[in-house]
This record gives sequence, C-alpha cells and structure tokens, in this order.
Amino acid sequence: MITRQLGKNGPRITAIGFGAWAIGGPWQWGWGSVNDKESIEAINTAIENGINWIDTAAVYGYGHSEKVVGQAIKGIREEVFLASKCGMINDGSGNAIINNDPENIRKECEESLKRLNTDYIDLYQIHWPDEKVDVERSWEMMVQLKDEGKVKYIGVCNFDVNLLMRCMKIERVQSLQPPYSLLRRNVENEILPYCLQNEIGVVVYSPMQAGLLTGKFDINKLAPDDWRRKGASFREPNLSKALKLVEKLRPIAESKNISVGNLAVSWVLSNNVVTSAIVGARNSEQVKENVKAADIKLSERELEKIRSILNEISL
Repeated sequence: MITRQLGKNGPRITAIGFGAWAIGGPWQWGWGSVNDKESIEAINTAIENGINWIDTAAVYGYGHSEKVVGQAIKGIREEVFLASKCGMINDGSGNAIINNDPENIRKECEESLKRLNTDYIDLYQIHWPDEKVDVERSWEMMVQLKDEGKVKYIGVCNFDVNLLMRCMKIERVQSLQPPYSLLRRNVENEILPYCLQNEIGVVVYSPMQAGLLTGKFDINKLAPDDWRRKGASFREPNLSKALKLVEKLRPIAESKNISVGNLAVSWVLSNNVVTSAIVGARNSEQVKENVKAADIKLSERELEKIRSILNEISL
C-alpha cells in the first residue's frame, strides 16, 4: 500500500489506517456489540494487507478498544505505528466528558500504555478542545510526555486554525485529525490550507461518514444502542440527502468496478493535503473491502462529475 509522510520530518504511514472506534464495544458513542475475536482478526488482516497504522483512543469503549488493540499487536508491536488519544473520560456514570487538564492527560497516557501493553505510543493526540482549560497548558503536557519518551509524536483532533496556531507557538503539531468526507467538507476552507502551509500531517476520520456513504447503509439494521440512531447526520432531512448522494455516485463507482464506499474514501485521498484516511472495520471482510480504496485513482473528469453532483444536491 502506498505511504505518505505524516507532517514535517514525520514517519511514513499508509494511505489508509485501521480505525478502532467501532471495536470498542458498547459505550455512550458505541456501535453496538462486538466480538473481540473478530476484532483481533480484523486488525491482523489489516496488517497482512499492508496497513501499517492503527488509530484508537482511551475513550473508545472506555478502554476496551485499546485492550483489544494491545492484544492484536502483541509480538508485532514494532511493525505497527500506533496512535491513540486523550482528553475524554468517563464521568463515572457512563457519560463521556472532555477533560484536557494536564494531570489528567498524564494519567490517561499512563493508563493507555498499560492497556496497549507498550512502552510508548507513536502518535498521541488531544481528542477534542476543552473550553475549560487553556490549550497551552494541555499542549505543554503533551510536549513533556514526548520529551520523556512516552510518546514519539504529538497531534490534535478537531482543532480549528486558532488552536493550532496557539499550539505551534510552543511545539510543532505533527498532525491534525479532522472529520472529512463528501458530506462534510468545511475543513477545506481554512484548516486544510493552514496544515498544508505549515507542514502539518492530516489524518481524516469518517471518510464514509460513519457508514452513510458505503452504499449499503440501512438505518433499520443498526443496533438499538448504536450512537448513529441519535446522530444529526442520520436524521431527516440529512439522511435522505445523503442517500440521494449515494445513488448519484453509484454509476461512477460501478464504472470503475468499485463500491460507493471505496469511491468515497478515494475521493478524500485525492486531496493532496490528506496524509491518510482512517477507516473503521469490525471484521476481516470489511478490512479486505476497505483496503481497495488506497489504490484507486480518480481522473479529473471523475472528480469534476462528483463536484457537479455535490452542487446539484447542495451539499
């Protein structure tokens, strides 16, 4: 699989990363029940098919995702670029809350290292901005963890340009993880240009908009506790608009003998600012389908057709 450099002087990671949100199992933002054996097999399949990095977070399943990832990479730790996140915790009653207090970041890092069964995390990221804590204090702790060797690179998720600038005054932000898909393109306006100008790597999440752009989405098949049942993208009129887009894209996908989901991921990867797209999977078959997107090249004519469709549907 092709690799791209993650930010200035950063490591080379594959164009697709394994997203471990869904394998976290039930929690406030879970995707329904999971089978840990299938999850481990999915991770192993991803590595066997060329994916060299995994993205997880302490909050996914309140630690469960990290434990499963730790089991899956046992014995092959050095072969995997491991990314995790901090700053979201269980408030004690099952609700995830943001907490970027420096001491909490340190505590979370120590706990993640134990769950992942590793001495270091390759990329450690602040999960969400915290209005209650000055970002400078949070970022200074991330720098400390890097200086101590507990993490190799430090990045952020869901930050705007102002927050990125404040962090960059202290220490380089190696990467940003924003949402980016055919249905969610607002990062194109300011965030992606800033990252390009400042050589900040961009690893995007939800390139298939949490399943909406797979071409197979059926809201009636979601588990009762699946977070998507309460997500704004999955309520009307957004749901119908998204499914209309899928049907408009289907002929393009069929002409290339690929799935709509692969088309959606390849579209994201066609943006030269994007380093990698994080694509989640809960079993090996999903992984085998996902990895195909890395090799798909969209022509300018195809990209123009997609732009026309987006304008037509007013997305």
